[in-house]
Order: sequence, then C-alpha cells, then structure tokens
Amino acid sequence: MARPRTKPKKSKHFFARHRYFKYFLLVFLALLLVITVWTAVVEVRSSIAQSKLQPFYNTQGLKLNGVPGQVVRQEPLGVNVPGGTGVRILYRTQRADGSYTFSSGMVFIPDNANAGLPRPVVAWAHGTLGMGSACAPSRTSDPVASIAWVSSLLAKGWVVSATDYAGFGTAGTQGYLVGGDEAHDVLNSVRAAHNLSQAQAGTTYAIWGHSQGGNSALFSASQAKSYAPELQLVGTVASAPAAELVPLLDEQYGTAADWVIGPLVAVSWPSADANLNAHNILTADGYSNYHKIANHCIVRATIAGVIRSVLGQKFFTTNLINVPAWRAMADAQSAPILAPTQPLFVIESKTDQVVLPNTTALYIQTACRNGSNLASLWLNNVAHQNIPAASSGNVVNWISDRFAHKQNVSSCAQPLPFVPAAVPRA
Repeated sequence: MARPRTKPKKSKHFFARHRYFKYFLLVFLALLLVITVWTAVVEVRSSIAQSKLQPFYNTQGLKLNGVPGQVVRQEPLGVNVPGGTGVRILYRTQRADGSYTFSSGMVFIPDNANAGLPRPVVAWAHGTLGMGSACAPSRTSDPVASIAWVSSLLAKGWVVSATDYAGFGTAGTQGYLVGGDEAHDVLNSVRAAHNLSQAQAGTTYAIWGHSQGGNSALFSASQAKSYAPELQLVGTVASAPAAELVPLLDEQYGTAADWVIGPLVAVSWPSADANLNAHNILTADGYSNYHKIANHCIVRATIAGVIRSVLGQKFFTTNLINVPAWRAMADAQSAPILAPTQPLFVIESKTDQVVLPNTTALYIQTACRNGSNLASLWLNNVAHQNIPAASSGNVVNWISDRFAHKQNVSSCAQPLPFVPAAVPRA
C-alpha cells in the first residue's frame, strides 16, 4: 500500500523562505555604505576647502565701525564667469538696530560696457540656503552654478552685487527673515559694488530677490530712500517672496517645512528679539536638533525634514502664530507694501509648494489695494527653486525697461489665479 504524500515542511528560516530578500538586504547595505563613505568624503573635502577660505572671512582684528558699504577685503572669485569676472568681497554693513557688522558677498563685473559707464547695478538677494558657513554662496565651490542666469545680466552691461547676508559665512547669526538686517546687507552690497574701482559701477540700481530674498528685496526697496539716499533705485523684482509670513507659517504648520524653515527661524528670531525663547515652542526632538539642522545646507536639511516628518516627529509644540510674541515677530517681518512711485514686479509659480501661491496672491491683492505700482507674472509647473531661472528672461526685460525709465505696466486689474490666503485672527 502506497504511503500518502505529505506536503514538504516550510522552512522556518526567514531567508530560506525569502531567498531574494538576503540579496536585497546586501545590496541595500552596500548602497548605504557607499552613501556613508561618499558623504564622509564630501564633508572632508568641504572642510578642507572651507579651512582654506576661512582667513578671508575672519573679521577678528578688523575695526568694526566704519562707512557702510566699505569693502575691507577683496579677491578674485577664482571661477569661470561667462561674460565677465567675479570678485569675492567682505564689506561693512549694519543690523536693523544700526550696530555695525560685516557681510561677505560677490560682485560680478561684465567684460563689456553695453549699458555705458558708469554701469548700473542689479542687487541679487538669494533665497533660503541654510546657516552653515559652507552654505554661503560666496563660499561654495561653484558660486555661479546656482545663478547661471547671471551671464544674461552681465551681457546687458550690468554689474551684479550678491550679498551672502551678515552672519552667513561670517561671524555672528544670520538675520534670517529679519527684514531690517537683510535690507541693510542688500543696500550696502550696492554701495560695495560702487566702491570697487574695477567695477566702474554707478549709483543707479535695481533689486532682484527670491523667496527669503524676495522678502529681503521688498524690505530693501521700502528702506532704500531713507537708508541709502545717494543711490537711485529704479525697480524691484520679488520672485516667490516670503511676504505674508503669518498665513504662510499657519498653512505650512505640521508639514515637513517645520523641520526645514523652523530651525532657521528658531535660531534667528530670538537673536533679533530677546523676548523670544525657542525652548518654549519646540518639542524635545526639535530642541535637541534645531541648531544642527539650521547649520545644514538646504538640500540636506530638506531631506532630514522630510524623513523626520514621515517618522511622525514634530518640530513645534504649537503653531507659532498662536503664540503672541512669535505672532508679533511674524507680523513685523512680513514684507512691507511699496509706495506707488516704486515699480515692482512680483513673480510666482502656480505649483510652488514652499511659498504657497495663495500667500503671494494675498500680498499682490493688498499691495494693489494700497496703490502699489505692481506688475505680476504667474508661471505654470515650475518648482520653487527653479523660478529665478525660469523667469530670468522676463526679469532682464523688465529691469531693462526700468533702467530706460519706461513706465511700468500694472497688472492690478487682472484677476488673480488663486483666492488670496486668509490671515488667521490673532
């Protein structure tokens, strides 16, 4: 009699039952090892490069007080700049309270005189990059890579000044989204360009800022006449400006943005206002990591923020705008409305996930209702960080018209593509 067939017993060993898993695990571990080694190598190389650069940025022994915009140190940028040359500079500037400090930055000089001499200046105000010294534009290995469009400005015969902002690459704390601090840095970068004899820069200038720099640009324009009356501002471009901070912080609360922007605000704002205490608004995870994350460059900080958000870690214990002292700071650092005599060009992408389009719509609506001389451009399907490159042609044309003293064509009568954000009640 035949013995009944029995089903073979399943192995209890996990790898025996999932024979491909061990190969996947090995590949994953190997990839992780490669990433770890690569990151370590990059950090070592960056550390060596930053050590070589540090003497230029060291302000110890330099007289603090002096003329704002005075260039105290300069050297060739040392990279190829299509259509011109680049100069790394260290110049005097001031905080919002008038105290003196130093900012680093760059000045790009065209190799032509297409705009005539003295040359007009375009002041560039960069967006959020982090707070670590290695993240400062003038300290990166290829400062031109992120502003490739600078060649189109140089082709017009314009000098370009590009501040790092005080405390970013230099000693101190960057005044991140502290409008008065950053406005002085931008305006003094124009003075610094004018003070570089080889630039042959005049006193006529325009401002272009993006994101954090869009906020800086609007503050700079609002203070231009009172702070730098010897300069002639012809127009301001604000692309994806972090203008309406209260609704922006409110709508981004609880997202990965808390872990990216939150650390920068938690470091910067208490430094500018002694009434603010980061310990009171941060979770245990947030408080133990915010200084470290703030010093990451923006890509690394964003990755860390997304991972922590996915893992369910919260940065803030509560929404900032519900805390009176922090709400007051957000109100104070929201961008000012420019006077009707100041031409303004606001650019935004309809798919911006960082500076939310409805908050930009709110700023445009408010500015138009208050008589601002405002033109706007809404881009389709452009990521936040790509807005300057995608709109550079429009910006060059708009600034060209301002230097030619042509009338700005307002778009305030056009309907907005978004319902403007609502401002939460205090």
